[in-house]
Amino acid sequence: MEQNVIDTVSAMTAALERGDIDAVLSYYVEDAVVAFAPGEPTRGEQQLRDGFADFAAVRPDFRYDNGHEVMITGDTAVHIAPWTMRGTAPDGSPIAESGLSVATLRQQPDDSWKITLDNPFGGRLIP
Repeated sequence: MEQNVIDTVSAMTAALERGDIDAVLSYYVEDAVVAFAPGEPTRGEQQLRDGFADFAAVRPDFRYDNGHEVMITGDTAVHIAPWTMRGTAPDGSPIAESGLSVATLRQQPDDSWKITLDNPFGGRLIP
């Protein structure tokens, strides 16, 4: 089951890299909450759509080079992974960011997993 959670996060990430916002949203539950900036949770379909579109506009290339950790209990999973991202700002300048993704997923009736809470800035509180 852990690999199914990792596969869900990886597929969502690949959709974001392609700029396929409809596919990105398909990996989230209807009432999902996402932090597009540290400490700023966002909810609602249009707000998530706009946030992901802004993110996709930089043509991101994500890497999870240090692996993934998954813990599951019942129909709930926590996915933790350090990430790096390179992209291009609207002015053409390069972007390089990194962080610690902490996401909660819920198993669906068809045994797939969907993201409920997504915080790619989970490491910001670590001194």
